[in-house]
Amino acid sequence: MKKKLFIALGLTGVIAASIAVGAYAATDIKLFINGKIINADLQIVDGSSYVPLRVVSESLGADVKWDGEKREISITGQMGQVGQTVYENTQYGFRFTLPDSWKGYTIVTDKWEGLSVGDAQGDKVSGAKLSIRHPEWTAKQPRQDIPILVFTVDQWNELQQDKFHIGAAPIGPSELTRNDKYVFALPARYYFAFPDGYQEVEDILKSKPIQPMK
Repeated sequence: MKKKLFIALGLTGVIAASIAVGAYAATDIKLFINGKIINADLQIVDGSSYVPLRVVSESLGADVKWDGEKREISITGQMGQVGQTVYENTQYGFRFTLPDSWKGYTIVTDKWEGLSVGDAQGDKVSGAKLSIRHPEWTAKQPRQDIPILVFTVDQWNELQQDKFHIGAAPIGPSELTRNDKYVFALPARYYFAFPDGYQEVEDILKSKPIQPMK
């Protein structure tokens, strides 16, 4: 019997490690990783496509080790260097890590405005708004930007004290990260129109991609 470690590629998009044992069918499936075709022993077992775990891991720059005594597989990758694009903003001091598919992104600069509460003159508080735009964005087919509101620490504290508000949403911006001078935040309901790519942006933000720089 032939025994090999494989990754099962299910229709749900979830990758699971598995041991493929026994007979398998020949396949003409091609494997692409980051746009590059990879030579691999692809097989079909009970209707699922399998590829060797080592081939996929090492193609992504990870090191794979097998401990036969403990029957453990260890995969070690260098996060932030495999299949990723990084936007660094030295003016405000933060770094944002993006999937490699965002390579060629553009930065759209704008400003946010807040209205002081109870001010008869209607004085406005303002700051920078930076939007990271996907390279496939077009005017005819826009995609979801990644918006970042920049506050000074004092502005952010005043916002939390309800001294001014931004927009009509009952929920204010949510903090992403901060450094000594600035707080970086996500606008409330930024994807209200649900444009193409909004779910991808949601997934990116869940990975905590923004880090402060000194």
